[in-house]
Amino acid sequence: MDIATLVGILGSFGIVVSAIVLGGSAGVFVNPPSMLIVIGGALMVVLSKFTLAGFLGAGKVAAKAFMFKSTPLDDLIAEAVDLADAARKGGLLSLEEKEVSNDFMQGGIQLLVDGHDPEVVKTLLSKDKAEAETRHALGAEVFNALGTVAPAMGMIGTLVGLVQMLSNMDDPKSIGPAMAVALLTTLYGAMIATMVAEPIADKLTRRKEEEATAKALIIDGLLAIQAGQNPRVIESMLKNYLPEGKRGASAADDG
Repeated sequence: MDIATLVGILGSFGIVVSAIVLGGSAGVFVNPPSMLIVIGGALMVVLSKFTLAGFLGAGKVAAKAFMFKSTPLDDLIAEAVDLADAARKGGLLSLEEKEVSNDFMQGGIQLLVDGHDPEVVKTLLSKDKAEAETRHALGAEVFNALGTVAPAMGMIGTLVGLVQMLSNMDDPKSIGPAMAVALLTTLYGAMIATMVAEPIADKLTRRKEEEATAKALIIDGLLAIQAGQNPRVIESMLKNYLPEGKRGASAADDG
């Protein structure tokens, strides 16, 4: 679980709600018609921008902003070197018994064991990588759209409230409460965009980049294993994916 996403979103809501409660009656900040305009209206507008499958799929992809099992790159490199050493000693078929932490790598190992040509292996794995990037990008795009639309719907709700308020100017006592209700839609729209949609969109973009890097590393490692390259050469090559300060000495040298 990504604690930063969960704590950040819940914490931001907690701070706002605490300020509301400390400042007076919290009940005046709850208005169902305003919620309907902002939440319902924003979702319908975003739906109109995408296909139904893409819109619904964004919710599933969004789970990766909170629940994401990521294998550190240096662990992937260590596993690739271990696989290369095993293949060098016992051939590619010996990899069938190896267990790795990454499902994508496990699928690639099976392609090697099945004896597919390097071009086929590269094509299949690259297609899997590209499709995952597309799903993440679409999810981020949906939430970016929600972050753009929600404040606009909040403004529309405010204008609707102002029109209703101005139509009852003969009752001065109703102006204050009506103005408060009108402004709530702006508040709801800003909260949805700033505290929910935009953080999730940014986190999905980061997830896409992290997963793309990991899968590119795995593809290069598996193709090098299939080509029979020396484990030390493979390790040196794959460490180029790490930040310069984390590359250090090779595991083979340390051993």
